[in-house]
Amino acid sequence: MTHDSTAPSRLPPTTLNVDLGERSYPIHIGSAVMGTAEWLAPYLAGNQVLVVTNETIAPLYLERLRLGLPDHLEVRTLVLPDGEEYKTLEQVSRIWDALLEAGFNRRCTLIALGGGVIGDMVGYAAASYQRGVAFIQVPTTLLSQVDSSVGGKTGVNHPRGKNMIGAFWQPKAVLIDIDTLITLPSRELSAGLAEVIKYGLIRDSDFLGWLEANMQALRGLEPDALVSAIERSCRLKADIVAEDETEQGVRALLNLGHTFGHAIESHQGYGQWLHGEAVGAGMAMAAELSHRLGWLDDAQVARCNALIASAGLPLEAPQGMEADDFLERMRLDKKNLDARLRLVLLESLGKACVFDATPSDMLQALLEEFPRR
Repeated sequence: MTHDSTAPSRLPPTTLNVDLGERSYPIHIGSAVMGTAEWLAPYLAGNQVLVVTNETIAPLYLERLRLGLPDHLEVRTLVLPDGEEYKTLEQVSRIWDALLEAGFNRRCTLIALGGGVIGDMVGYAAASYQRGVAFIQVPTTLLSQVDSSVGGKTGVNHPRGKNMIGAFWQPKAVLIDIDTLITLPSRELSAGLAEVIKYGLIRDSDFLGWLEANMQALRGLEPDALVSAIERSCRLKADIVAEDETEQGVRALLNLGHTFGHAIESHQGYGQWLHGEAVGAGMAMAAELSHRLGWLDDAQVARCNALIASAGLPLEAPQGMEADDFLERMRLDKKNLDARLRLVLLESLGKACVFDATPSDMLQALLEEFPRR
């Protein structure tokens, strides 16, 4: 099911900045901004542009994006298959092939038009083509708008682990047009809300309260609510990325629910559970483990679960996924150090920590007892 195709009211763009010194870049958020030259042209490195999108997004927004590019450019397009299962080196090779066949040089610019899969793959292709070329993120899903398009994490999946191959490579700009959410299926919208909820849980209890009051407005695609949620999410992430660009410390907190969630995705097969759905269940698991450690009380766990459920996200792990299935995949998590399993947990609602001393019997019991659907 997709949402009503009626366009939202026009909102003036809001601009945030990711402060990384010479690599700083803007995040522009608004409606009807995609086809306007002023939001893309300043960030193009040269005259050669490759727009990479997927089969779902191309017929919806590719022509609109091209209207925002100056006429004198050499513009090529590449349309890839849609889905998490295609987030592979094979598809990235198609991007490299397109660049080489077109004779694109180091002053070319790649534009990622799509969700997190396209953004991550295009970013990785840009990071590695001729040892690094410019790219711009134009995210079209809520999840990519509030999370994956910001911060410079790029890469692909491996059958044994999600996002295990990649690089840190910052975009030149992020252009978020909320009009693209009109065509987003309801399930994908809910998946994006998982990442929005995450920001409140890890660092902003006031935002958590705002989300509780405005969840139905967000699910109803009310423009003011969407812009507020996207802006606050991006601001929180931008602050964390500026503090810890390559995830040596505080940036790891952005992975709340992800260690459990990535295990679910890889076990079920990429694309069977959407990333946000797996993160929703993973955040519920992290809250329950935080409760068993004595950090959250019953009321806090119930509040966390109620918010996750109100976004249309699961509170259970997959049927048939055993404790050993979780542990096998969780041991491959990138946060782990010296064979110690490091989990992002909640000291309270609005305050997260990275914890590497979970008793093994407690974790085993959680994984065995957690409800399945």
